[in-house]
Parts: sequence; C-alpha cells; structure tokens
Amino acid sequence: MEHRAAGRRDPDGAYGTPQKYDPTFRGPIYNRGCTDIICCVLLLVAIVGYVVVGVVAWTHGDPRKVLYPTDSHGQFCGQQGTPNQNKPFLFYFDIVKCASPMVLLQLQCPTTQICVNQCPNRYMTYLGALVSQTSGDMDYYRQFCIPGFNNTQKAAIEVLRDRECPAMIIPSTPLVRRCFPAIHASGGVIMVGNETTYDDGQGQRRNVTDLLEGAKQANVVLEARQLAMKIFEDFTVSWYWIIIGLAIAMVGSLIFIVLLRFLAGIMVWVMIVMVILVLGYGIFHCYLEYAKLKGEAGSDVSLTDLGFQTDLRVYLHLRQTWLAFMIILCIVEVLIVLLLIFLRKRILIAIALIKEASRAVGHIMMSLLYPLCTFFLLCLCIAYWACTAVFLSTSNEAIYKVFNESACQFSGQTCDPETFNTTNITKLCPDAQCLFAFYGGETAYHKYIIALQFFNLFMFFWLANFVIALGQVTLAGAFASYYWAFKKPDDVPAFPLFSAFGRALRYHTGSLAFGSLILAIIQVIRVILEYLDHRLKAANNKLAKFLLSCLKCCFWCLEKFIKFLNRNAYIMIAVYGTNFCTSARNAFSLLMRNIIRVAVLDKVTDFLFFLGKLLIVGGVGVLAFFFFTNRIKLVQDTAPSLNYYWIPILTVIVGSYLIAHGFLSVYGMCVDTLFLCFCEDLERNDGSPERPYFMSPALRDILLRGHPEPPKPAGSHG
Repeated sequence: MEHRAAGRRDPDGAYGTPQKYDPTFRGPIYNRGCTDIICCVLLLVAIVGYVVVGVVAWTHGDPRKVLYPTDSHGQFCGQQGTPNQNKPFLFYFDIVKCASPMVLLQLQCPTTQICVNQCPNRYMTYLGALVSQTSGDMDYYRQFCIPGFNNTQKAAIEVLRDRECPAMIIPSTPLVRRCFPAIHASGGVIMVGNETTYDDGQGQRRNVTDLLEGAKQANVVLEARQLAMKIFEDFTVSWYWIIIGLAIAMVGSLIFIVLLRFLAGIMVWVMIVMVILVLGYGIFHCYLEYAKLKGEAGSDVSLTDLGFQTDLRVYLHLRQTWLAFMIILCIVEVLIVLLLIFLRKRILIAIALIKEASRAVGHIMMSLLYPLCTFFLLCLCIAYWACTAVFLSTSNEAIYKVFNESACQFSGQTCDPETFNTTNITKLCPDAQCLFAFYGGETAYHKYIIALQFFNLFMFFWLANFVIALGQVTLAGAFASYYWAFKKPDDVPAFPLFSAFGRALRYHTGSLAFGSLILAIIQVIRVILEYLDHRLKAANNKLAKFLLSCLKCCFWCLEKFIKFLNRNAYIMIAVYGTNFCTSARNAFSLLMRNIIRVAVLDKVTDFLFFLGKLLIVGGVGVLAFFFFTNRIKLVQDTAPSLNYYWIPILTVIVGSYLIAHGFLSVYGMCVDTLFLCFCEDLERNDGSPERPYFMSPALRDILLRGHPEPPKPAGSHG
C-alpha cells in the first residue's frame, strides 16, 4: 500500500509529494533542529546575571532586620551575640508621641526607643522613683533608661531634657516584641490598670485615651502581624490535618482520573449532577444559617457598618454575610444549569474527546506525575525570588534622621547620632532628636537596589513562565507521539514523556525562552500599572484613573491572549519543531480555520474539567468544614482548637484545587494537543488508502459527524 506519511515536510518546510508508507515512521515529531538560539543565549546570560544578583544580595543582606525590632540606634532587640541578646522587647519612652503624623510620613515614632528585658508592669514617674523611700524603685526604673545610665545625682530636669530616662512608665504588655500600654475597657471606660488618667511625669494629668491614640499609630502594621501570628499558630496545631485533607484530595483526584479512563461518559454526567447537588447543599446551608440568626442581637449589622475586623469569625454572626454567600451560590448554580441546557449536545462530542484523551493518558501514565516536576521547579523559582528579595531589601545601612515635635527646618534631614549633640540643630530646635529612621545607603549599590528588585521580579516571571512552557511542550510532545502513531498503541514509542522532555530542552530551549519572555514583559507591565494605581488612589485625578483602568484592562486581555497563543504555539513546536514565531503563526491560522470546532469542543471540555475540579474541591471542602467546626460526632474530640477555623479550611480548599488542577491540567493539555493534531490531520489527509487519517475511528466518527470535510488549502501547512 502506498500513501503519504501525514505531516512529513521537505527541507523548505512544505509538505512533500506522496511517499511510500514507512511502517517505522511515527509522525512529524522527530525531524527537528535547534530553534531561536539567540533567545536561548539571552536566557543563559540572564540566569548568570540573576545568580550574580543573588550572591551580591546574600553578601550584603541581613534578614535580622525583618525578624527583630530595632532601637533608636539601629541595634536589634534580642539578637544573640549582641549587648541586647537578653533584651527582646522594644520600649517607647513616650508612646503618646507616636500619635504624631510623622509616624505615617516617616514610619518612625519621634521618641527614644530602647531594648528591655521586660515590659513595665507598674505605673511610676521618674520624679516619683527618685524620691521614693521604697527600696528598689529606682533600680527597677533604671532598666528603662538608656544603657549605662547610673547618674542619679544629676538633676531630674536635665535627665529628662537629655532623654536619658522616660518621664514615666505605665503597665504594658508585649505585642510582637514591642511594649504597648495595657489598655482595657471596664464598663465602657478606657483604663490602664485601675486608672483613667495618669501623671505624664512633668506635673500634668493626662487622659488614658492619649495613650490609646499613640498606641494605635504605633500599631499601624502590628495588627496585621498579630493576625499573621494567630494564623501561624493555627497552622502549627492543624498542619497534619491539613496534610490529611490534601492527601484525601489527591486520592480523590486519582480515583476520578481512573474512573474517567474507563467510564468517561458516565463520570462526566455524574460529575455534573454532583456539582449541582453540592452547590444546592451550599445554598440550603446558607439559608439555614441566615434563618437561624434572625432576631439575634447584632445579627442585622451591615458589612459596611462593621468594617474590617481581624477576627473574621465576627462576619459569620451577620445575616448579611450568609445572604451574600447564598446569592453568589445561586448565581453560580443558575449559570451552570443554563450552560448545561444550551450545550447538552456539544457535551456528547466533548465526552468523545475526553475518552480519546483518557486512552492517551492511559498509555502514558507517567504524564500524571509530571505536574509534580513543574510544581517542584516553580517552588525553586519562588524560593529563590523570595530569598533574593528579602536579602536585597535588608542590604541597606542604618539611616538616622532628625525627628521633632514642633516645627524645625532640619526635620527629616540625615544626622549622625555620635555628633548630633555638638551641632547647632539642638540649639535651634531644642526638642529635636537624631533617631534611627530606616535602612538605606548612598553607595552605588544602594542606589540601584530598586533596579535590582525590579530585575529580580522580572527574572521570576521569566523563569516561572519558562518552567510552565517546558511542562506544556513536554506533555504536548508525549501526546502528539500517541496521536501520530499510525497503529495505536503499537507504534507509540517507549518512554514518550522522557523523550519529549529531552527534545524540548535539547532543541527548543530558545523558543520556550522567547514565548515566556513575551509573557514576562506583559506581566511586569501589569505589575507597574498596579503600582501606579495604588499610588493614585489618594489622588483626585479622575482622568488619570480612567486611563489607568483602561490600560489595566487592555493588558489583562493581552496577557490572556498571549497565554492562549503560547499554549498552542508550544503544541506546534512539540509536533513540528519549528521556531516560536512560525509555530505561533501556524497554530493561530489552524485554529482560525477551525474556529467553530475550537469554540465548541475545546471550551466545552474546559468547562467539564472545571466542573471536575469544582466537584473534588467542593467535596473535600465540605468535609474539612464539618471536621474543623466539630460537626462530625465521631471525631469531635480530635479536631484541634483554633483561633480561626477558616484558616485550615481555606488551606485545604486551595490545596485541593491545586492538586485537582495539576491532575486535570494533564487532561486539558492532552485534549488541546489531540484537538490541534486532529485539525492538522483533517487538513493533510482525506481518509483514503493513499492518505489515511491518523485519528482513531471512534474520534473520527464523533468529530466528523454532520460536518463536511474542509477543502484542502493549496500549499498550506501547520
């Protein structure tokens, strides 16, 4: 029998004349050479530069600046091997001054800050301690003075003027290693200890609310840190249950994949029904919670009136919260039902494509494990980027600036704490202080830290997109080798996944670098636009905001389009070995010539896979909800005690989605590859003995049912 080996090209790239059938020929995926070499070299140079940036950052950086609070002299509190190693807490001389607007402008309180071994547990003034007849009062007070202060004979007014000791200390509690007033409410009255007023140490009685305002300003960032600490505590006591939940999600995903392999049609319909039932139960549960809260005190408070609360459990006691959940689930339920009604016939065709994908995955089972490789490489990229970013941000030197309460022409200027008291600044501005402000520097390296951070972010996007592209080309190459095998599965080569991975790295590193570079540039531009949008939030320029919103929308659409184009270009690279631009052009042209099939089949299968993810995530999420809220009687005593039970629940839900997405993304890539190969096969061959189809008979019957075969474009190629 003589026929043309579909997909074989002449050296000039065009399809040749019909050739004798070669039983050893396995499609067009093996005839290739290196592509986009310039981009490959550019990527290697960029990686070398990235390593150099990392080494420089690790040499100059000091992550302790993030972990430990810093006193007025830029020294770490509680750091081992330093004079402050036994002083883990930061104490403010006068926390009331933290209520100054300077805190928000310069991110530093205009008051002396020292490291102490404990926060004060009593109220006392310096004058009171000085004249106290009680033994040990002055010794106790001295530990809150600057290190080395022992001159009790010095006049009190001079000690306070030179800021060697605080004018007063009040009962405080440590929060994120910082001493804050132990303020509490009793009968609606703000108090410290048992007092509503206090002596400021300078002969005046002040209201405790002044302390509260100062503590609020000093606590601008610490509330978020406190929330993070509670979340971390929840992770420490529930991490093994989270792992068990993720393991259940993995087992469920594997069972789903196996069932999909043998019962694709039944599984799809069961999946659809189960998703509808899970969403229906969610609506029913939200209604029960909404009805149960009727008449309870405080349940009718609106979300806008409540505002943001660090304890998110408060929201679950509001009827409006459950009403919002119920409305969202109802909208999702209605949309899914409507889509199923209008796409019921197309779903049958999509099931046939999924069955063919199941057969391909069944012959290349190692493809199900490849997402683990992609996940591992992405974790390396994220870890390297995060470590480099932290070391870059902490590689600055301590910068000291002039802080003051009243107006001063020197305010905000840099200063040297060693020589500050000998300058004219203290004479012109008596209340001025030279305090540690932040970490910075004036050297060439410090001036370009922002540029290095930008390069770090850009390389992260580039490498992350490259890793994803490598996975897509590898899977596409493996599944293409299955499709272009004339006798399935006899002609499928051994170890197709490893062969495809080797071909991708050996021949097409440059093409993958090219495609990922384009996507990285767009993503960096989107980050810049988000930054500009954040900076313009306080501005009233509506035109600028409108233009920025338009740009953000345009680049979001562009990123989605480039991802779609890259994905199909990578399939063409895996199949034919052409460079990126040629592959992108050919893939786009091929899809446009089959736009109806693309819109119907490809997207319907994507929708079905989304329902599969929703089913797995919904099932595991409901199980996690009942477990962590102690609603399963058999394991009520086993569930851990948590600050926020939604933390492990959300973690399990997100992790389950990533696991389900990892498994089903293999199916998605398989469907896309088979569909693109099918379109190419349909244009190159006509099913005659001379030019037989490479598609399976079952796939041909269902996809060509009711569709006339398209005319073959003269001289066209994939």
